[in-house]
Amino acid sequence: MIGAGYLGRIHARIYHEMDNVDLIAVVDTDATVAQSVAKDCDCQALTGAQEVLGGIDAVSIVVPTSVHLPVARPFLEAGIHTLLEKPVAPTVEESARIVRIAEASGVILQIGHLERFNAGVMKIVELAQNPRFIEVHRLGEFSERATDVDVVTDLMIHDIDIVLSLIRSGLKSVSATGTPVVTDHVDIANARLEFENGAVANVTSSRVSTQRFRRIRVFSEDRYLGLNYLTQQLSEVRTGRKKEGSNFPEMERRDIEVSPQQPLNVELAHFIDCVSHDRQPLVSGEDGLVAVEVAEMVRARIFQSGC
Repeated sequence: MIGAGYLGRIHARIYHEMDNVDLIAVVDTDATVAQSVAKDCDCQALTGAQEVLGGIDAVSIVVPTSVHLPVARPFLEAGIHTLLEKPVAPTVEESARIVRIAEASGVILQIGHLERFNAGVMKIVELAQNPRFIEVHRLGEFSERATDVDVVTDLMIHDIDIVLSLIRSGLKSVSATGTPVVTDHVDIANARLEFENGAVANVTSSRVSTQRFRRIRVFSEDRYLGLNYLTQQLSEVRTGRKKEGSNFPEMERRDIEVSPQQPLNVELAHFIDCVSHDRQPLVSGEDGLVAVEVAEMVRARIFQSGC
């Protein structure tokens, strides 16, 4: 486990509780932090990753995005299967290098796009055939976490990845706007993604809102699906029978049963399953690279708009 910050601690705890995983070490440049987490997880505490390169099968890397390449590279080159937190890297160039190194080494590289493992999202992927319009709002209160990157890299990239997984078509155009509010980076942004098959996605992200609000709505030719990311509650609206005395059908709404689950637990279990059985992960390095490419397009459009 590389990185013992807020999210790294949770990764370590989950791995420690898995029956089919032996957590060897927690690595952090802050020895006190590493020791604290390692004590709770009954494993070694280290300050340098080189010490574990020869004795592990897999690694989780949860460090600042800016150092993903130098931290991940030794593990990938050593043939160690890697779960790397999203995004792959801060730039398309560095992301591509990470993906190509993994390919050359023949290792599994899974990117930590957590929302793909949200039970509601997984149900939408199953039900939403040929989406025509997607609208997403991911709003949150300000936190000093991840202020080294903009809101597109921090939050919007989750929904860019989900949109790309739902709309299987080439991207035709991107327009976007955004502005800094609290940090020196863009803190609120909106992007419109238009696809070659005519589908459109409208994505809004903010980390300066007064409350958390995370919702995706997916419109297909025969139905509308609405998901609250936070509660994993999913509803569907479809046309029914025609109203009496009308030429138009009634709109019928129903709640779709989804068994809520902790996405991170599911994500890490999926990674271990892929490593154990040599399977390709749900979110591959290539998937992560494409999400970074689109995020970079969004940032470019924001700056072109005058931000």
